[in-house]
Amino acid sequence: MAQVVIYTTHYCPYCTAAKALLRSKKVQFEEIDVTHDVEKRAEMERLSQRWTVPQIFIDGKPIGGFDDMSRLDLNGMLDPLLADD
Repeated sequence: MAQVVIYTTHYCPYCTAAKALLRSKKVQFEEIDVTHDVEKRAEMERLSQRWTVPQIFIDGKPIGGFDDMSRLDLNGMLDPLLADD
């Protein structure tokens, strides 16, 4: 499986939905909660060039938020990104 990192906050419904989608695909991921972590939030913004959560990275590449990941899934493009190389 690909390496998946997701930046979240504890109060974000889109974060919850993104994690649920990944779990439904049996994907392990690293969650970085930026709710009260200014440094991790700044890191997320620097890496993604976005300030909203969630921000999802697959093998170090930013794919965007839940809507972006969901769109990839609906178009059949998410599973190949998550598959073994």
